[in-house]
Amino acid sequence: MPSRDDQPPLTAAQADHSFFGHPRGLATLFFTEMWERFSYYGMRAILIYYMTHKILEGGLGFGVDKAGSVYGLYTSMVYLLCLGGGWIADRVTGQQRAVLIGGIFIAAGEFCLVVPTEVFFYAGLVLLMMGTGLLKGNVSTIVGQLYAKGDPRRDSGFSLFYMGINLGALIAPIFCGWVGVNISWRLGFGVAGIGMLAGLIQYALQRKHLGSAGLHPASTGDAALDRLQKRNAVLAVGGGLGIIALLAILGATGVLTFTAKIIGDGMGWCLLAISVAVFSWLLLGGGWSPVERKRSAAVLVLFVASALFWASYEQAGSTLSLFAENNTDRHLPFGLVFPAPWYQTVQPIFVVALAPVFAWFWLMLGRRRKEPSSPAKFTLALVFAGLAFAILIPPAAAATHGAQAAMWWLMGTYFLQTLGELLLSPIGLSAMSKLAPGRAAGFMMGIWFLSTSIGNWLSGKAASLTASMPMLTVFEAVAAFSLVAALLMAIMIKPTVRLMSGVK
Repeated sequence: MPSRDDQPPLTAAQADHSFFGHPRGLATLFFTEMWERFSYYGMRAILIYYMTHKILEGGLGFGVDKAGSVYGLYTSMVYLLCLGGGWIADRVTGQQRAVLIGGIFIAAGEFCLVVPTEVFFYAGLVLLMMGTGLLKGNVSTIVGQLYAKGDPRRDSGFSLFYMGINLGALIAPIFCGWVGVNISWRLGFGVAGIGMLAGLIQYALQRKHLGSAGLHPASTGDAALDRLQKRNAVLAVGGGLGIIALLAILGATGVLTFTAKIIGDGMGWCLLAISVAVFSWLLLGGGWSPVERKRSAAVLVLFVASALFWASYEQAGSTLSLFAENNTDRHLPFGLVFPAPWYQTVQPIFVVALAPVFAWFWLMLGRRRKEPSSPAKFTLALVFAGLAFAILIPPAAAATHGAQAAMWWLMGTYFLQTLGELLLSPIGLSAMSKLAPGRAAGFMMGIWFLSTSIGNWLSGKAASLTASMPMLTVFEAVAAFSLVAALLMAIMIKPTVRLMSGVK
């Protein structure tokens, strides 16, 4: 693999303003992440259907329990492995090479799913987990490195980058879903793989615009220690690959079904243990400066706020989907019916439309030195998360008496959720890039995605409550939970800003 050490210096990439006032490298990463998300959401849109449809219908013929276990294990692992992917980039490959290798793994995994055998199916899932773990966090880390310290364009740049994420999420279910339903589930995975190949080709051709951002692994300043860390990392990667290969074998033999259920049942405790271990190392471990420890404490506050936000937001695919199907009047003029699954495209549409507005807004406030801090933005995100469910309380109350809610109630909820998402998700990516120690930038971005994994798990637990209590009660609880979290976050704004030590 070429080293690309001849790339332009980082200062030249940072000084560039050719992409809507941002570095040209942002466009490279914008389209790389767009195609990666196209691949991920396209594959995810048809995965559960492929597993549960009968073999004669082109599926694998799994029972719902088995399919749900495999699906849950897959979607949780792709975010957990961002921790390992960031660590590998910091110690061995550098972020640029990690993104390239991750993209190759993802494309290979999608094409494995095209082969109609269980062995290739599980091998494909393993490759997708590994590839996403290497690519997802590290591409965001490079975005942060395209901006010099104190550059007011950073939050604006991450907002534009986030639009690319949602553009891929918007178009993927349309193309991959149509091919999967009308032609073949397996060919739908092939379309997702072609999307990732397009992203890889674009990335390889346009990497020169990244300069030296993320080109090399981080250095401690001690050559001998660098070599020792790299050797240990390589040994750890080898062991990790062996464990992942074992998971593939267990899946092919059917044992993974039982394993996935155990992991799913204990996932919350697992995520909690990982979080405690990670932050204990950051706050109590040796080798960190006082400023780095303070900033890690700030990361912990943002981490908790992020997990609580996603616990509310991710119910778009569970409780809100059930409300859309069972309690919403989806009839349109001329006898048409708005399909409930199409609600999943509403949030990406709002993000694509609003992300440039937020990018411009942060850039304008930054130039006037009036931009709110990251903790303040997180507080507003939690407020919008609470309001999104609060406005559903009246139609949910009417639904308990048999009334059907107008579809605009849900549209309003998705709009408010999107406002919160744009205040938290791209801002969180930007904050991690600013708060992370240089020698652990990739790992810190993995920590950010760990908060997403926890939020997804909490969201699933909340959704399971609908089996034992009315939807109205769930909506009231989520609204109250989010607004209380916003209040607590508001109290923490000033202390967190002080912990950030000059980072906004």
